[in-house]
Amino acid sequence: MKLDKKQNRLRRARRARAKIRELKANRLSIQRTPQNIYAQVMGRDGANILGSATTLVADVRKGIKNGFNVEAAAIVGARIAEKAKAAGIDTVAFDRSGL
Repeated sequence: MKLDKKQNRLRRARRARAKIRELKANRLSIQRTPQNIYAQVMGRDGANILGSATTLVADVRKGIKNGFNVEAAAIVGARIAEKAKAAGIDTVAFDRSGL
């Protein structure tokens, strides 16, 4: 049985998330759209969002030219790092979502 692109991506994501659960690590998930960048730190169980940052927030939006360039990514990265540190998180595992 041949799998299509989406099924292959979901299979990879499931395998990576199983490994992250095995390591008992918090997950960092990044989503990038043509207009914005979103970042979330999820708990070890995957059910709780411990911190999030996005380019949609007003104080981030005023400091950048557009929401999807390298400058925006650096600001979102700094904000998610601050929120993770405030929540007592030192290390995270990067969740590629199968990509």
